[in-house]
Amino acid sequence: MRPRPLPTLFALTLAAAFGGFAATAIRDGLEAPAQASPAAAALPAVSALPTAVGGQPVPSLAPMLARVTPAVVSVHTKQTIRIRNPFANDPMFRRMFPNIPQERINESLGSGVIIDAKNGYVLTNHHVIEGADEVSVTLSDGRTLKAEFTGSDPDTDIAVMKIPAENLSSLTLADSDALKVGDFVVAVGNPFGIGQTVTSGIVSAVGRSGLRGLGYQNFIQTDASINPGNSGGALVNLNGELVGINTASFNPQGSMAGNIGLGFAIPANLARNIKDQLIANDGVVRRGSLGLESQDVDARLAQALKLDEPRGAVVTRVFAGSAAAAAGLKAGDVILAANGQRIDSRDALRNFEGLQAIGGRVSLEVRREGKPLQLAATLREQPKAYAGKDLDERLGGASFAELPERLRQSGASGVLIESVARGSRAERNGLRSGDVVVAANAGDFEDLPGFRASFTRPPAQLVLRVMRGNAIANLLMQ
Repeated sequence: MRPRPLPTLFALTLAAAFGGFAATAIRDGLEAPAQASPAAAALPAVSALPTAVGGQPVPSLAPMLARVTPAVVSVHTKQTIRIRNPFANDPMFRRMFPNIPQERINESLGSGVIIDAKNGYVLTNHHVIEGADEVSVTLSDGRTLKAEFTGSDPDTDIAVMKIPAENLSSLTLADSDALKVGDFVVAVGNPFGIGQTVTSGIVSAVGRSGLRGLGYQNFIQTDASINPGNSGGALVNLNGELVGINTASFNPQGSMAGNIGLGFAIPANLARNIKDQLIANDGVVRRGSLGLESQDVDARLAQALKLDEPRGAVVTRVFAGSAAAAAGLKAGDVILAANGQRIDSRDALRNFEGLQAIGGRVSLEVRREGKPLQLAATLREQPKAYAGKDLDERLGGASFAELPERLRQSGASGVLIESVARGSRAERNGLRSGDVVVAANAGDFEDLPGFRASFTRPPAQLVLRVMRGNAIANLLMQ
């Protein structure tokens, strides 16, 4: 090392000496009584993290989190994917490359919440365990347990699993309807698979909907950081009660780009309702329905229907024997609110219906020919699927189901072909499982009840307009 010049050494020595003098002076000034000299009082204060304020301990989330974190788990899934190899059946290729794998294992991570320690029930998101062949849960104490699938609901993104109920901790579900904008909340999960992580924030909004591709929506919005891997984790209040299941975040650059303060959680009350149905009904959710079709109100319709503004869902068809028919709804009525909740569009009405249970009472605020009207409906069961032969013999062997709500939120419409029996008439007519029927010459329809109603008078020639992947074709049913 090159020797320093004498002036430099002298300067360093002086600085060290002055630094020691300054530190001593500051200490003496802090310890001096109130009548210390003006010179001492003028010395700067030293910032430090207090251990108490006014004789009371500094507020901390640590005691609450000590109760919460043992109930939040990491979810690990495995899925076997068959590799598409065009040469797999070629004898020469197989002789030359005998060890090339024909399948691969997809693994993913998420989070979950134990909500019943006695029975071992765990809540998570449907998209966390969707398609998984094997699911395991890692507890905060390091134990890894194999999970048993109980049931899931893609349209609300709620899934229930069961793990061995030994020495488990669980969270109490709060009344999420009592949440208000500005309430403090804490998110707990396993973001990016790095391990259990806690973030805090406030409730930014409640009843949030209109997010594309996320099914039925009534989200709690929060600025607590929610990142990939947090899905299925807990959103708790400051009492350590579960107010929501973290499910999504928004970033214009994609979810993997990280959190920008727009996180969404499924309210605990909705999660409780879905959980109870999945457990009681062997993994099936039964939804109530008004039994009608509607469309948005534009400026032209608003003027024709004598509305103050272009909003609401105008009824275009009421199905026979439906809850809407029993309530007295008619085509041309405009639904403006349901159970006090503002209805601005057809999608808003569908979203409201999808979150209601069978037998639920619904109060409807309606405009009929410009006059206000109050109607009450008792929701009836919404059909999940119809056999093709029950609609038309030419569809025999196919099963038609309602489109997943997340596809509707992405702009799709029609009905899903759930399955097609091998060798059936439907298969010979070109229908395949996974196709979406977007139109038919039998009549107009938007959803499964409308599709069924369009076959009241089957046409002599039946043509279905079918979407398969990105391609659309017209198929003649014979």
